[in-house]
Amino acid sequence: MAIRVVSGTGHEWLLTEQIGSGSEGVVYAVGSGGGDSPALVAKLVPAPADPAAYRRRIERLVRQRREPRTVQLLAGEPSRLAWPLAAVTTVRRGVDGYLMPDMRAAFGPFARLLTPAARQRLLPGATWATALAAAAALARLLAELHAEGYVVGDLKPDNLWVDERGRVGMADVDSWQFQDGREAFGGRMRTPGYTAPERIGAAGAPPEPASDDFVLAVLVHQLLMSGLHPFAGHPRDGSPYLSLDDNVLRGRCRLTARDSVALPRAAAPADLLPRSLAALFRSAFARSPRPRPGAAEWARALEGELAPGRLVTCAVNARHRHTVERPWCPWCDQAQRGGDSYPAPPPGPVAAAPRRRPLPTDRSAERR
Repeated sequence: MAIRVVSGTGHEWLLTEQIGSGSEGVVYAVGSGGGDSPALVAKLVPAPADPAAYRRRIERLVRQRREPRTVQLLAGEPSRLAWPLAAVTTVRRGVDGYLMPDMRAAFGPFARLLTPAARQRLLPGATWATALAAAAALARLLAELHAEGYVVGDLKPDNLWVDERGRVGMADVDSWQFQDGREAFGGRMRTPGYTAPERIGAAGAPPEPASDDFVLAVLVHQLLMSGLHPFAGHPRDGSPYLSLDDNVLRGRCRLTARDSVALPRAAAPADLLPRSLAALFRSAFARSPRPRPGAAEWARALEGELAPGRLVTCAVNARHRHTVERPWCPWCDQAQRGGDSYPAPPPGPVAAAPRRRPLPTDRSAERR
């Protein structure tokens, strides 16, 4: 059943099919306006904790879209952010929400880059270089957001988009923490497995750029390690596995405490990382209070690993790309242990070569 929504200026749109849902809202396709109308979707939030505050949040984000700091963030094609374009309300039930660009026009779900099966099916040309590019793009985008005073707060794969070139987009802008004049709009959302340790179990702890930086490191690790969460694994001390968050709080991470967790034999090898990135991960996940690497530092390091001469193509499998620092292919090592994150494409049917008509000077014809 179609849903009609109206903006404060009286413009109406028709929402058609439901295309997604999250912890607070539901996303719908917006009926095409024809011509060169941009592809739009609408997010409706049926029961916000404070409806008036939520409406004010959306109105401020819509207004900020025209401010210089946001214009810069939205520059370029494709747009990297599903920024609120107009606040809307359903005509019958008065449910609030907003229109935003349809990220599906240029991107696909971020998760398709995190598993071999999804990559092979949906991004058949993806290599480790694609993962590096996506990690660099995500870090650069987050660095730009932090520089303009935005804190994502609930950074996770479900809010991210990626294309075949490794370009990254971000949605759920309405959950960010930001300032508008003298009014502060806090962020309270968090997701298990994608929460910095200082916010785990602390219901009132607001997000900070440093908490975003922790989750960025988690996502970069997943991209570079074929989906492996840095705090995945069964505790080696005999404790029961409870959750990723429990492992985070107890510092169970292969990169910072090698013997703290047991992982499947076919997991991506830890030593596939360039030294500079391995050092950043150890700093990001260290239990000491020293500052974590920021998003801009991650972006510089990741972009450096994409520089000419920093990547090598395996002689056995062209899908296997790895750092020049590694004298042999880590993905072939992984394949020998029962898993291959970037398998070679299956051989297709070989078409029979057309039979040539022998020419008078073709001596091969005489031998047939």
